Amino acid sequence: MRCLYCHNPDTWEFHSDSNSVGQMMSAEEIIRMYEGVKEFLKDGGITCTGGEPMAQLPFLTELFEKAKAQGIHTCLDTSGVTFNPENTAAVDRLMDVTDVIMLDIKHIDDEEHKKLTGHSNKNILAFARYASAKKKELWIRHVVVPGITQNEEYLHRLGVFISELRSVKALDVLPYHDMGKAKYKNLGIDYPLTDTEPLPKEEAVKARDIIMQGIRDGVSSIGKS
Repeated sequence: MRCLYCHNPDTWEFHSDSNSVGQMMSAEEIIRMYEGVKEFLKDGGITCTGGEPMAQLPFLTELFEKAKAQGIHTCLDTSGVTFNPENTAAVDRLMDVTDVIMLDIKHIDDEEHKKLTGHSNKNILAFARYASAKKKELWIRHVVVPGITQNEEYLHRLGVFISELRSVKALDVLPYHDMGKAKYKNLGIDYPLTDTEPLPKEEAVKARDIIMQGIRDGVSSIGKS
């Protein structure tokens, strides 16, 4: 996706010389790296984030399979955008070795999601339902952006959607920040939200309260149906 507030534009091009933060590694090398520091980790494991880790699904699955063979906890930090509900065989295999999913839901409204990210949210919401049906522990994450997602109707709708999911264990509501501006400047890319001020933390707390009310309303509605 191309989120307007993305703070990792250096991950957009898989084969670009500008992707200086990238490093080619095998699954075995990552496991060895983990083994070298595990004594310092109290309850640690391996989290794959991005960019979008499911864009490299075969490698991701191989890594998690090797991790689980060593008894290493696995966490997938994803937007779910690559999910295809019509063909889940490859993702089924990944789910077999995934302990926790941190799922970013960028916007609950499909048209607004397209404006924000360049993509529909249909596969993302389908992935959330799929993961819930698989009884995978879900941590939902949502960034509150002034003028975009800081909207009572949208926040309440997000809560109602989350109420449908049966395996949600956490909800992280994050205030928009503009710390990615320096990366855009270094890469020679215009920052789309130049005039958008960072969201105060107390506003993120208010947004979370609205989402939680949506969850309660959704649960109440399900109970009456």
